[in-house]
Amino acid sequence: MQDFHKLTVWQKAQTLALNVHRLTDLIPRRGNSGLVSQLRRAALSIPTNIAEGCGRASDSDFAKFVQIAIGSSSELECHLEFVAQAKLIPADRVKEYLPDVIEVRRMLIGLQKRLRPASGG
Repeated sequence: MQDFHKLTVWQKAQTLALNVHRLTDLIPRRGNSGLVSQLRRAALSIPTNIAEGCGRASDSDFAKFVQIAIGSSSELECHLEFVAQAKLIPADRVKEYLPDVIEVRRMLIGLQKRLRPASGG
């Protein structure tokens, strides 16, 4: 068990989730409430799964939650690209956050590699 607050990847993921939450305020609510909910849920799932994984007893259990966070980062990236392409949020605003999504995912992949040795799969 470790304190998730001390992990740089959690700090960056938490900031990203807050930024995405604020960004979704720009989406017109009429007919888009499900999309807003999906964006927010995917973004918040990243730091939440890191935190939950930190509370697990073993590295292999932690790695499972990191894998879920990686999946949520891909889902978030897809949703962000969609809202930009659908012109629900100006593309330049969305592009501000895509590098953060990619950086967090890269960090999560690195963390997962440390938690799961090559022979441990």
